[in-house]
Amino acid sequence: MRTPHDVVIIGSGFGGIGMAIRLRQAGIRDVVILEKADDLGGTWRDNTYPGAACDVPSHLYSFSFEPKTDWTRRFSPQREILDYLRACARKYEVLPLIRFGAEVTEARFDEDAGLWRLTTTGGELAARVVVSACGQLNRPVPPSLPGRGTFTGTSFHTARWDHGAELDGRRVAVIGTGASAIQIVPEIAGRASRLTVFQRSAPYVIDKPDREYRAWEKALLGAVPGLHALARARIYALYESRALGFIKYPRLMDLMARRFRDHLGEQVTDPALRQTLVPGYPMGCKRILISGDYYAALGRPGVELVTDPIERVTPAGLRTRDGREHRADVIVYATGFAASGFLAPMKVVGRGGRDLNEEWRDGARAHLGITVSGFPNLFLLYGPYTNLGHNSIIYMLESQIRYVLGCVRAMRAHGLEWLDVRPDVQDAFTREMRTRMRSTVWEAGCASWYQNAAGTVVNNWPGFTFAYRRATRRPDPRHFVARRSRGPRALAVR
Repeated sequence: MRTPHDVVIIGSGFGGIGMAIRLRQAGIRDVVILEKADDLGGTWRDNTYPGAACDVPSHLYSFSFEPKTDWTRRFSPQREILDYLRACARKYEVLPLIRFGAEVTEARFDEDAGLWRLTTTGGELAARVVVSACGQLNRPVPPSLPGRGTFTGTSFHTARWDHGAELDGRRVAVIGTGASAIQIVPEIAGRASRLTVFQRSAPYVIDKPDREYRAWEKALLGAVPGLHALARARIYALYESRALGFIKYPRLMDLMARRFRDHLGEQVTDPALRQTLVPGYPMGCKRILISGDYYAALGRPGVELVTDPIERVTPAGLRTRDGREHRADVIVYATGFAASGFLAPMKVVGRGGRDLNEEWRDGARAHLGITVSGFPNLFLLYGPYTNLGHNSIIYMLESQIRYVLGCVRAMRAHGLEWLDVRPDVQDAFTREMRTRMRSTVWEAGCASWYQNAAGTVVNNWPGFTFAYRRATRRPDPRHFVARRSRGPRALAVR
């Protein structure tokens, strides 16, 4: 096998690109990014469905070290975000580091050598440090409906959008009413001859205060020193204030619930339809959605909202439990992702032959959502307990990237072969998270993608993002066991 690389990053979304940039800036040049697809971008590469856009304001959903003052809209569309990420990769010379078409199938820690042995679809390689930047929303999950393979029309998941599918004048069925569905439905409601939306549980949807930025606004942000940073800080503070309702005082969600009721009342005049769109769980327990036109689209002629459970897929469409057959030419599965698997489906084997899937059989665990005991020199970005309901995940990723970089620097400075977080430290963090989670709105009695198969919330951070940044400011050497390098320093700066 070839000489091991200093750092191998898995995934080329915001986490992977940001990690690579920071490593290179720290003088660590031997960095490889493994990407299973043929382009970078992660979720913004995969989700190209009509209407795809961010629900966090543009100036906050971007790297702090690479401000962009000329976003076209307050909430950026998918293509603009992907172009921004590509521009970052070019500017910071990250593109040459990416090996496309290289999906990692197994990562195995060689304890004797102090190395990770990686098996990919493009060959094998070794690394001293592995950073997983796979994200939480990268594996689409179609529904497990009987007869799904019998449908004679066109069907696909939103994250694998079939741009060759004909929608104009066709009968289209959309299964699901989550974040992607509320963006898709308004886009195709005027194109399909009939649009049927299947709702299992109603989401909370509040108005989206989106608009185009005026030319003078973009010019001003780019010309006045400090103005963009001030605008970004203002948005951050506004969004961060909402954390109180999510994590500490769920009654504060009543203020957002009022926005929901006002928006629903303005957009939906039919009392019967309006009633079916009122969720039966506390606001914030599931992801709160934003849209200025979803509810209006449901009231258009030729659009029907169906709440009866789907019994099976038929060759001609979908049959609901009431026996009704809903004919369709195209079925769109807006059914989300396998969010709590994190590193799945790759096989990860750590010290003593321990299998990560087995270690996580009762739920994913990682100290600060980043390091896993028994798996030295393996770091997770966007791991368990790091998702948000109120602010920008890019802020959280930058906190994690700084922490990982701190670990790598410590290894280099002290000639360490590997670092492994202590099991008692990891267990203490997990207990703290589960205790704090009990007071959050996410455990207020609903089923959501924030939970694992056992119903435990493992995705979200039950606190303020600035508290997470403080907790990840620098790695605490007392939290780790380590082995010194028996040869040259494990990580060299070139």
